Amino acid sequence: MNNVIKLSPVVKSYLWGGNYFQKFNKGSQDVISELWELSIREDDSSYLFGTSTKIIDVLTKDDFGPNCDRFPYFPVLIKLIDARDDLSVQVHPSDDYALNNEGSFGKSEMWYIIDADEGSGLYIGLNNNYTKEEIEEKLQKGTIIDALNFYKVKPGDSFVINPGTIHAIGKGVRIIEIQQNSNLTYRLFDFFRKDKDGKFRELHIEKALKVIDFNKYSTEKADNSYLANNQYFKVKKIVIDGEITLSADKGSFISFTFIEGEGEVDNYQFNKFDTFFLPYKASCKIKGKATLIVTTI
Repeated sequence: MNNVIKLSPVVKSYLWGGNYFQKFNKGSQDVISELWELSIREDDSSYLFGTSTKIIDVLTKDDFGPNCDRFPYFPVLIKLIDARDDLSVQVHPSDDYALNNEGSFGKSEMWYIIDADEGSGLYIGLNNNYTKEEIEEKLQKGTIIDALNFYKVKPGDSFVINPGTIHAIGKGVRIIEIQQNSNLTYRLFDFFRKDKDGKFRELHIEKALKVIDFNKYSTEKADNSYLANNQYFKVKKIVIDGEITLSADKGSFISFTFIEGEGEVDNYQFNKFDTFFLPYKASCKIKGKATLIVTTI
């Protein structure tokens, strides 16, 4: 495919979601928790903008680029997330553990803050070195939050979340998340909440204790050129005022989401939170005043 594609997301509604994205015409549901902006999955695929056509039925392996050949499926998933309430405390396994024990890839991810209520933040990593037994005791007692760092955040902050790092998105935070295309999550603590049927959600403490990094967490930053740069994804922020050309000529597709501004992408109009997919070997012109988060492999 030689042309840029404007996408429509898969909309997810969970008990912790809010109504932030409705005002940007991202869905009409009462609660929008996650918008899967770029999702190329058999179970959940984003759409060609304004249609019911799933992009998984349109795009081919050639559109992804040779950098994706080492993965058995499309490697990334990009979401917009609105946390009206705290998300569950989670940890993700590494590829090695997941492939050997779950028949799946693990999950690395990164978060970029697009909006945050005053005083809101993220739980990321342990605030000290702990033993497995100490963390197990806190999980059993429901006091794991006491062992985590809490980072107050503002728009523009970003964090890389490696496998083994305990984490949770706090209430009042809106983010764009770029992650491995995996749903493999071990839930550690859910703030004693019950689902719509009055039941506690399942926890995965036994599995989690096999993959948690028990060392004190230190924030990880990529080099000055990237918000994240690893074997799974490369993420940049680009600010434009005028016109630029994007070319997917480095062995990979390009995906980009506008987090501010408006203008044109080739023949499409774009507004805040619109997402586009640029197939490998294609290029496009962007005109306007905007900030965009750009993902490649």
